Amino acid sequence: MALDHFGAEFSGQLERTLGKAPAGCADVGEVFATAARIDDGDYVSWYEEWSKTARAVETAARESLERGHDVSAREAFLRATEYYRSAYFFRRHDLDDPTLLEAWRRQRACFREALSLADHGAAVVEIPYEGTTLPGYLLTPDDSTQARATVIGFPGYDAPLEESYPMLAKAALRRGYTCLLFEGPGQGSVRYEQGLPFRPDYEAVVTPVVDYAVGRTAVDASRLALVGRSFGGYLAPRAATDDNRLAALVADPGLYDLGTLVNDRLPDALRDGVLEGDPDADAALEAKLEEPHALEYFGSRMAAHGVDSLGEYVRELQAYTLEGRSERIACPTLITENESDHLSVQSRTLAESTAAPTTFERFTDAEGAGGHCEGAGQSVFHRRLFDWLDETLERPRDAHARKPTEA
Repeated sequence: MALDHFGAEFSGQLERTLGKAPAGCADVGEVFATAARIDDGDYVSWYEEWSKTARAVETAARESLERGHDVSAREAFLRATEYYRSAYFFRRHDLDDPTLLEAWRRQRACFREALSLADHGAAVVEIPYEGTTLPGYLLTPDDSTQARATVIGFPGYDAPLEESYPMLAKAALRRGYTCLLFEGPGQGSVRYEQGLPFRPDYEAVVTPVVDYAVGRTAVDASRLALVGRSFGGYLAPRAATDDNRLAALVADPGLYDLGTLVNDRLPDALRDGVLEGDPDADAALEAKLEEPHALEYFGSRMAAHGVDSLGEYVRELQAYTLEGRSERIACPTLITENESDHLSVQSRTLAESTAAPTTFERFTDAEGAGGHCEGAGQSVFHRRLFDWLDETLERPRDAHARKPTEA
């Protein structure tokens, strides 16, 4: 089914949802039926139609649950989770928007309903962090407490914690890994409910997460892998510069200096003034937010960082750099690049700056894995990610793997 009426902005987000289908967190037919009702570029239409689909699928999940059909209920709750997430995606510049908070809370509630019916081990956890806690999920392939190689994952700029399930955890569980998911400052409930914005020194966030992980019986403390995707391509390497307990690091894509990325997008006439905090340059830059799409794109990032102006945001990002630190990464590292993801332009810079044994993987449009974080090609990404992790962590073949039986 063609959707030629979508431009790049909506197409990218549609692709993002389609990428959840292999994990059972989206249905291709439901996705296309919803997209066909949306007017391109119309944020109201996007919210209303995804919300309508999400409510319908959640209702179906509850009907199945009431009738004792747990598998059907679990599958529908997982799909509703993704559809609610997609609904509020273009509403994140105003953290007081009740429609944002309602859809975000519905996606969290649906995900936790699905977890209560999971066919693997699952626990909602709270990780101690600077006088408060970070929310997380500890997931295991089964209900045993066997110590296993463990993947630690977290969201990026614009994802809720629950999106890390189809983007990382489900593939990890299928391969016999324990998976610890968390969200930190600037992300999901830590921003929306606790009010904590992003911070550049992400080692201060990951260190207590690793402290928590090594105390779990289902975690093999000698085989910990930290996986950062999207904005996590900066946050994970930054954390790895200060924690030698990690046995593997993944950055998809590799981000080396966020300040340089945003500076390159500034008008030449304003760049120096904005970086110096000149009020006139700030005012001229702020005028860019009068355009609705720019307001949502940059406004959502400003909100995540807790700043009130575009100039403040630009200056805030100057602290997000690995210059002078990346050489401290010691564990084996996988860094990805994607030919059609503009955020991966620094992947090679990061790879060349580390002293660690580094593997470089390039993804392409031709293999169906083009776009940000491999777009709809999540199976392609997961194969290469986990084959590398299996070999790097010297993980034995899955115990549940079976040879074909003879007829």
